[in-house]
Amino acid sequence: MSLTEPNKPDNRASFWHTTKENGTTVLIALVLAFLIRVFIAEPRYIPSESMFPTLETGDRLVVEKVGYKFHAPDRGDVVVFQPPNKLRILGYEKNQAFIKRAIATGGETVAVKDGVVYINARPLVEDYIAAPPEYELPPITVPEGQLFVMGDNRNNSNDSHVWGFLPTENIIGHAVFRFWPLERIGTV
Repeated sequence: MSLTEPNKPDNRASFWHTTKENGTTVLIALVLAFLIRVFIAEPRYIPSESMFPTLETGDRLVVEKVGYKFHAPDRGDVVVFQPPNKLRILGYEKNQAFIKRAIATGGETVAVKDGVVYINARPLVEDYIAAPPEYELPPITVPEGQLFVMGDNRNNSNDSHVWGFLPTENIIGHAVFRFWPLERIGTV
C-alpha cells in the first residue's frame, strides 16, 4: 500500500503571488497619496512670522485645495497662494507659496487709518492680529476676481498693502488645520 503525499504548495509561486499583491497595494497607495496631494490637500510649512500670532514660524498645516473650486474665498479665510506677477518681478519664484488672511474681496473698498482697517468705511474687528498697523492706506477698491490680503502680524508682513491685489487664480487653497507642533494642534 502506498501512501501519496498530499499536494504541497509551491513556495516559489506563493512568494511571487504575495510579492505581486504587496507591490500592487504599495503602488495604489502611492498613486492615491500623489492624487490627494495634487488635487485635495497638502501639507505646508510656515517659514516666517507674517501670520503671528495665528501661525508661528515652524507650524505645519494642512491646506485644503478643493473648496475654492466651488466658492470664492470669504473675508477672514487664511489662504495659501502663489505670488502674483508683481512679486515674481521682484524675484519670488512661482512655486514659492505665501500665506495671508483675506481682508477684502472683489468690489469692497479697504483702507487703513489710525491703526484700524476699514472695509467699506466700517472698522474691521480683528482679534487675531499681533498689533494694529502702523501705516496708512488710502481707500482702494478691490477689483472683481481679486483679493486684498494681509498678514496677521500687520507691521511685519509683505502683503497687499505693499504689492497690491491677489488674483484669485493664484490661490492654492485654504489653511484649515495645524498638525505641528502637537501642543498647538487644531483648526486654523
